[in-house]
Amino acid sequence: MRVQVNARNRAFQFEAAAGEKILFAGLRAQAGLPYECASGTCGTCKAKLIAGKLDEGWPDAPGRKYLKAEGEFLMCQCAAQGDVAIEVASFVYPMDAGACRADALSGTVRAVRALTHDVSAFEVDLDAPWEFDAGQFMAMKAPGVRGMRGYSMVNFDRHARCLEFVAKKKPGGGVSEWLFSGKAPGARVELFGPLGKATFYPGLEKNLLCIAGGSGIAGMMSILSRARSERHFERHHGHVFFGVRTMRDAFYLEELSELRQDGLGITIALSDEDVPEGAAAAFPRLAFARGLVHEVARREMAGKYHNVRAYLAGPPPAVDAAIRVLLLEAKLTGDAIRYDKFS
Repeated sequence: MRVQVNARNRAFQFEAAAGEKILFAGLRAQAGLPYECASGTCGTCKAKLIAGKLDEGWPDAPGRKYLKAEGEFLMCQCAAQGDVAIEVASFVYPMDAGACRADALSGTVRAVRALTHDVSAFEVDLDAPWEFDAGQFMAMKAPGVRGMRGYSMVNFDRHARCLEFVAKKKPGGGVSEWLFSGKAPGARVELFGPLGKATFYPGLEKNLLCIAGGSGIAGMMSILSRARSERHFERHHGHVFFGVRTMRDAFYLEELSELRQDGLGITIALSDEDVPEGAAAAFPRLAFARGLVHEVARREMAGKYHNVRAYLAGPPPAVDAAIRVLLLEAKLTGDAIRYDKFS
């Protein structure tokens, strides 16, 4: 089936398989269609149907609230029934030649392990090696759950056979409840990716700033892993701020301690309690501070924004607050700030 996309700057045409989401077909064809979450939540991939018919994959997708005009639909949720013509309101460009190509893949959940009382890590063994860039994420479909959910890779491996993810328990969340039910190990899952623009490339030669809340630390771990393997902090500074409510909610502290080195500072921000006695002694390579993560970052980063590329992740309100600090106070340009909103 042929899909024609009329964008503000040009038209694209690509083929879509039966049942394939229009967004995924376009990304697979290296067309840079607009999206953020790729899982029906944000509404960024909104388009208008001009000709043809569509199948709706998830009629209750939260992102449907952003559809206002007749004919509008979410490209990440709809598949073409035949040849279709659609219109998007943004500019669309071909993807960079060096970008990792997104496509459908599948794998088996190997393990789920608790990190805190409401956060778990899980691994997916892939059927074939897959390439991704540090900081990217996958859209994942669990058996028996409608729609897909986005999860950032924790690990970094250019030809990965296993992907590591972090999930927070969310009451009423279909994939979340499935992951925490004990049914996930051994289950087959469908994925699409890699996705996301919050990618880290050592060749940019920038100082690194990571601000993450909760499970948003996942993609930062991938970025830090690649940065260390490339000996990035021998040439540049790095600052990591990881926000949680209390020490009970903190995880990956041992892993972060191992990543800590000269040139890289790591601060754990506790929003709901003072720093407990003994925290510094238990993790001497880490710093601890009281406050919301964007507030702690603002205090600690004053005067340190030269040649910085910032990466943000976590709950949308935390990301929005960090963006305001970086734009209004740090005076960073939009190009110096990277984030993917798929929570």
